[in-house]
Amino acid sequence: MPSTEETGATDTERAWTTTPVTADLLRGAVDLERTERGVLPHLLPARARQQIPDGQPAMAESQPSGVRLVFRTRATAVELDVVATKRIYVGAPPVPDGVYELLVDGRLASRACAAEGDTLTVDLASGTARTRSGPVETLRFSGLPDHAKDVEIWLPHDETTQLAALRTDAPVHVPPDGGRKVWLHHGSSISHGSNATAPTGTWPAVAAALGRVELVNMGFSGSALLDPFTARAMRDTRADLISVKTGINFVNTDLMRLRAFGPAVHGFLDTIRDGHPTTPLIVVSPVHCALHEDTPGPTATDFSELSEGRLRFVATGDPADRATGKLTLNVIREELARIVEERAVTDPDLHHLHGLDLYGAAEEAELPLPDGLHPDPAAHLRIGERFARLAFDGGPFATRSR
Repeated sequence: MPSTEETGATDTERAWTTTPVTADLLRGAVDLERTERGVLPHLLPARARQQIPDGQPAMAESQPSGVRLVFRTRATAVELDVVATKRIYVGAPPVPDGVYELLVDGRLASRACAAEGDTLTVDLASGTARTRSGPVETLRFSGLPDHAKDVEIWLPHDETTQLAALRTDAPVHVPPDGGRKVWLHHGSSISHGSNATAPTGTWPAVAAALGRVELVNMGFSGSALLDPFTARAMRDTRADLISVKTGINFVNTDLMRLRAFGPAVHGFLDTIRDGHPTTPLIVVSPVHCALHEDTPGPTATDFSELSEGRLRFVATGDPADRATGKLTLNVIREELARIVEERAVTDPDLHHLHGLDLYGAAEEAELPLPDGLHPDPAAHLRIGERFARLAFDGGPFATRSR
């Protein structure tokens, strides 16, 4: 149990218990970095972070998608001091404040946002960024039921967050292990939660709740690129179930051709298997995206509707370049299906899930991608529900218990 410190109370002030934020109170984080103002959860270990080539994946892995504080307490009030990193994209619509969600015994009880914090200003046109230090914000959740209960505070999936202090009006205890399987997932911005409005509304969080598993979400916006350091991090992370959703970022970035993509997939899976040789592993191909079904990248930002508060993306490649090995979503789906089919001959715990079974052309017509790339909250819910049905309800993730 973490150590606690009680502060005195006046006649008009309740007694608060301050509990250090330690790794045993956090779930979904792979590493915890101590900073001058608290602790910073990470989705990649320090060794992997040292190998990150640029600011995009560094920012993505520090945004705590799926990370939550979990403790047992009788407290009726909880305060959490945070330093949030606010993002400003020059010329783009304002980024909404990240959302913190407090759950009591698995049910949503309250939401809060930090209005102030550090500021990261990014100029997409020049590729430059600058930071400015900001204040610590106190989030307060009150009116909680006065009985022993499990409390979860889900951190914003899209906002880097330092945790400075946790205070409660009753002691905090580490909850017992509930025996749930740990699901380790890796994917792109869709897995990270782009366009979801709350951390429990990302499709992996929806699927994890329905599957009754503990989520570790290595969803990295713009950065699901089969990087070896990510594969090694997955190899070394405890997991009972693993999924890898890849494809769209290779088209977005026009990073490689078909000749290199196949071996990169093999290498990524080989590394994961070094640490998890028989763990159920699902390779998930891309969901439908009309921009890039048959048109290669790179993807470009369309600023033409900024005056109306909208940011969209466009495909800039030539469909004819598929003949020279340029990647499209259909090409990637075919290659992933082929690779999994071949490997499954000697790896019966490896499975393929077709991304179009999660969100296909019919879903894009019904629930269109607002910016051309990322699902809206309703589509995140649909994808999460379908993944839960296909993977957990009698699928590959229902085959084993801890």
